[in-house]
Amino acid sequence: MIENDKTPWDINCRCVSKRYGSVQALSSVSFSVRKGELFGLIGPDGAGKTTLFRILSTLMLADEGSAEVNGLHVVKDYVEIRKRIGYMPGRFSLYQDLSVEENLNFFAALFATTVEENYDLIRDIYVQIEPFRKRRAGKLSGGMKQKLALCCALIHRPVVLLLDEPTTGVDVVSRREFWDMLKRLKEQNISILVSTPYMDEARLCDRIALMQSGRILSVETPQHIIEKYSDKLYALRTADMARLICDVQQMDCVESCFAFGEYLHLTFSDDDQAACLVLLDYLKKKGHQDVVCHPIVPSIEDCFIKLMR
Repeated sequence: MIENDKTPWDINCRCVSKRYGSVQALSSVSFSVRKGELFGLIGPDGAGKTTLFRILSTLMLADEGSAEVNGLHVVKDYVEIRKRIGYMPGRFSLYQDLSVEENLNFFAALFATTVEENYDLIRDIYVQIEPFRKRRAGKLSGGMKQKLALCCALIHRPVVLLLDEPTTGVDVVSRREFWDMLKRLKEQNISILVSTPYMDEARLCDRIALMQSGRILSVETPQHIIEKYSDKLYALRTADMARLICDVQQMDCVESCFAFGEYLHLTFSDDDQAACLVLLDYLKKKGHQDVVCHPIVPSIEDCFIKLMR
């Protein structure tokens, strides 16, 4: 067995690139995940997250660059890496015709272990699906499938956990429960790399990498990314939101304008206070009623949009 106790990193990517024909899926991606860290890859569909997970889990070769997992090279040491990682792909990939119990026993046997041997690691998760242990996996709800997949990924007690968009397609309650589980797993000193398109989940990670079109835009703690947002951000709402965004985008003093729920989030290119007064006067002349405009603290999504610009 290859020893790796001296490295402070459990995942280390250096200038990793991957192309599918004319599509550049990853472009010189570099980041590191510390031991025992909960690290998030945040970005929309097509950002390159799944391609990166497949490279780290030794299922795909990068065109350029190198990567290490738990101190082992993803190409030279792929056999050893597969023993040490737990991988949960974005699409449910367990055996749908097998029961919950049969899936768990099967994956435990693959790694020459048993459910009983590592039950302490999965106990908090398994007790939620235990009432359905005889049910076929394909007949489970989305949240229950998610919990079963996580149990199977943990059954051999991995040191690194790779979770590719694990909360996509499940309800809000299941999403919240899942992140509570990840916090408890982190306390077991398991390094966790998780990807998600949901910006609100970014705040639950120790550090995040914002990804877009195969590139890393920023790697920081969520709070530091927000603190780096230098513009003054405003929330704007009127009685006629459908017409509002068209009118606001015609204003030269408005630098950016995006819809966020029931508000528009906007920044000004000139003096904020003076530009805001000009905008409010303009909207009044346009016949807008019940105008509300006030400064707000930016979210991760606001920071992501600014980095994209």
